[in-house]
Amino acid sequence: MKSSPHISHCLSALLLLLTLSCTNDGTNRNPFLPEIGFRFEVNTNLPLYSALNNDGNSVYINTQGVGIRGVYVTNTGFSTYRAFEASCPNHSPNECSTLEQDGQVAECGCDDLRYSLFTGQLLNRPDDGNRYYDMLEYRATRSGNVILISN
Repeated sequence: MKSSPHISHCLSALLLLLTLSCTNDGTNRNPFLPEIGFRFEVNTNLPLYSALNNDGNSVYINTQGVGIRGVYVTNTGFSTYRAFEASCPNHSPNECSTLEQDGQVAECGCDDLRYSLFTGQLLNRPDDGNRYYDMLEYRATRSGNVILISN
């Protein structure tokens, strides 16, 4: 039994599509920050995290095992939360690479790079031809009064 050329082309196209959709060449991987797995629950009823009940507020979580150098969690409004790694994405973790909060911005002590705590974007990207990374984002989901941060 012969297969029609149309079916053969469709199967080839499907195989190609599946192959391409499964590849991960790592081009978006940040070479400065190691990949770590963690899960942390933020209870917004606790005084330490109650600021997250208000739109626009951020909280730094510096708990062992949560992120590399901790995590910044921001209430971006409309019941949406974002969580970002507190280690500067453009340096290997070192004594000056923990981002310091300045209002709605996090600043790197190594080179004064500034990042938005709402979007994670590098705000003062140098125009020197080098590649610069935005903040590493973690999953943040809310259920009731608990925000689950994980990677």
